[in-house]
Amino acid sequence: MTPICIQFKDYTITSDKSVMDISQIHHWLSHKSYWAQNIPFETVKQAFDHSFCIGAMQHTQQIAFARLVTDYATFGYLADVYVLESHQGKGIGKMMLSQMLNQLWVKGLRRIMLATLDAHDLYKTLGFLHTAFPERFMEINRSNVYDS
Repeated sequence: MTPICIQFKDYTITSDKSVMDISQIHHWLSHKSYWAQNIPFETVKQAFDHSFCIGAMQHTQQIAFARLVTDYATFGYLADVYVLESHQGKGIGKMMLSQMLNQLWVKGLRRIMLATLDAHDLYKTLGFLHTAFPERFMEINRSNVYDS
């Protein structure tokens, strides 16, 4: 699989994990996200290592990130999507996710899901819809798992 690496405005959008800043990703997720407050670094690192990741860089600064939890054959779960506030509104998130979703292997996945509190309009432009059969989906939700 060839890594994604494109220039978009003043940014580099890449799936090359070697240039991503896992410390910055952890900091944002553990301090700024509503879904992963207090998440341990080791948990972020393990999730990063075992997911397809994409990020946007401005020079060497990580300014956006997303990961697809996937088996690379049938299913993907889009998670941990963010763009730093000072870089929002510039199309970075949409371009980053478009690059991810347009990968040939991603187009072959039977289902891609996500859970989000906001940005529904963005995700709709990328093809996401409410589940056709919500009564079929269940979850175990441990929303306080990172609390001490």
